Amino acid sequence: MIAFPLAVVKGLLSTLGERRFLLEEFSVGCEEDQFDNLEKHTQWGIDVLEKFIKFVKERTEIELSYAKQLRNLSKKYQPKKNSKEEEEYRYTSARAFLATLNEMNDYAGQHEVISENMTSLITGELTRYVQELKQERKSHFHDGRKAQQHIETCWKQLEASKRRFERDCKEADRAQQYFEKMDADINVTKADVEKARQQAQLRHQMAEDSKAEYSSTLQKFNSEQHDHYYTHIPHIFQKIQEMEERRIVRIGESMKTFAEVDRQVIPIIGKCLDEITKAAESIDHKNDSQLVIEAFKSGFEPPGDVDFEDFTQPMKRTVSESSLSNSRADGKSEPKFGGKSKGKLWPFIKKNKPPPPPPASASPSAVPNGPQSPKQQKEPLSHRFNEFMTSKPKIHCFRSLKRGGAGPEDFSNLPPEQRRKKLQQKVDELNRDIQKEMDQRDALTKMKDVYIKNPQMGDAASVDHRLAELGQNIEKLRLEVQKFEGWLAEVEGRLSMRSEARRQSGLYEAQNPSAVNSCAQDRESPDGSYTEEQSQETEMKVPATDFDDEFDDEEPLPTIGTCKALYTFEGQNEGTISVAEGEMLYVIEEDKGDGWTRIRRNEDEEGYVPTSYVEVYLDKNAKDVYKSLEKI
Repeated sequence: MIAFPLAVVKGLLSTLGERRFLLEEFSVGCEEDQFDNLEKHTQWGIDVLEKFIKFVKERTEIELSYAKQLRNLSKKYQPKKNSKEEEEYRYTSARAFLATLNEMNDYAGQHEVISENMTSLITGELTRYVQELKQERKSHFHDGRKAQQHIETCWKQLEASKRRFERDCKEADRAQQYFEKMDADINVTKADVEKARQQAQLRHQMAEDSKAEYSSTLQKFNSEQHDHYYTHIPHIFQKIQEMEERRIVRIGESMKTFAEVDRQVIPIIGKCLDEITKAAESIDHKNDSQLVIEAFKSGFEPPGDVDFEDFTQPMKRTVSESSLSNSRADGKSEPKFGGKSKGKLWPFIKKNKPPPPPPASASPSAVPNGPQSPKQQKEPLSHRFNEFMTSKPKIHCFRSLKRGGAGPEDFSNLPPEQRRKKLQQKVDELNRDIQKEMDQRDALTKMKDVYIKNPQMGDAASVDHRLAELGQNIEKLRLEVQKFEGWLAEVEGRLSMRSEARRQSGLYEAQNPSAVNSCAQDRESPDGSYTEEQSQETEMKVPATDFDDEFDDEEPLPTIGTCKALYTFEGQNEGTISVAEGEMLYVIEEDKGDGWTRIRRNEDEEGYVPTSYVEVYLDKNAKDVYKSLEKI
């Protein structure tokens, strides 16, 4: 009666156990596979995130490098302080270029902003998020592994309980069979039968206990398994899914931020580009051209027409016995022009003549590249023209500027307009220095007053020495300003007088064309240079020397015409003679192309004056005789 149920139970347990074992093994295997797949996928997601972080980091490094290169480029082409380049930026094109450099500097700053924002909003945030994500992922998979281990432990307990129940059932079955055998055997004592019966009952009781334990363990396992597959594992998978979705959302937001960082600086970059365009549109070519004109305007008069040299005159001319040379010199004029006097006039060479306006004084010998000696032979017109076209201007001030040598303090080596600008700059500079010294003096004066009122703060007498020095410096600077202002007033006065004289000269030429043609001389010396002296200087008389005595022994040169002084000329240099405006004088030697004419007032006074200062009327016969004697 007992064996049948035990056999049935045993068979059922064996069949159900095998099926459940196969099912659980399949479930656990699938679960482990899913965890492995999820673990690989989430690790791939973290790798993608780290790859994006690395990409953004390299982008920030590129932006910083680009910004640095732009700043270095802008700095490279910035004008250096106290250099010639600063003067160039008065032109609108140069100022536009400077504005472009400044805007490029700001443009570089925006790329630095891009780098900073990407570093703080993307790289830094994502780096922290990746660390948190790794910790969260580790925690979720740890919970999953733990749940797997728990269900496996429960399964092992169930298997152990089932095997114990199965063993006890087999033992009870064998004990029951032994009891029945002993009970059927007539040769066995009653005690042995009773002992077999008790053993069978004990085994049966143990089987019942194992059955109850197995049943309890099975119920517990089923409950744990249900919780595992329907609560714990889905919850863990849900957390992993949420984690993965947050990662995907976060990388998307970071990509938006990546674009927004660039978009935020676009308006500022647009303003920089607008400013560059505005600077380019502000370029005024007319203004720049005018600045060039003002900067390099020399104030020199353009040269006049070149005289026509008639080389046919010697062929047509015949010398008369009653010529001027025979009547006045009796044969002594030949040595005058070809001998001693011609050789003794060499000190008067290289004399510059002043411009047409009547300056206070002129110094023909002040500039080394002045007109050549009146006694030198004329070169053919073709040679002079070739020299004019090929040679460089022999202007002393330009040459000295090109050499970079230091000029005189009053800038007299410069052209009038350039000299005026330099003097004005010097005056402005001195005035600024005076203002600085006065500001220092005022500050020290206030400090001295504070020391007087509060002796504990300092000694008032300690600043007296510095105040005295400042006073002396201010006085010296004021004297310098007065000196340069005097030179500036002189130059400005001469420029205004020159423009007035030019206007009067134009009217005179229009009214007297024949007179102008008779004395058509260059307004400047052939090399285009001249030198002005200060009007405050008094007329200097050339002291008599042994050299001058040699001229006194010679017979005076013959007169070849007359001239009228157009302007007053102060002859302060050796070989020159002073004339007054409107004065009539005799011409004894005409201009040989060097810009000087030799005249005579009386037997004791003769010398050279600038040709442009006199209007010459030559006697034709006397001129022919003069030329014939000169050729001899």
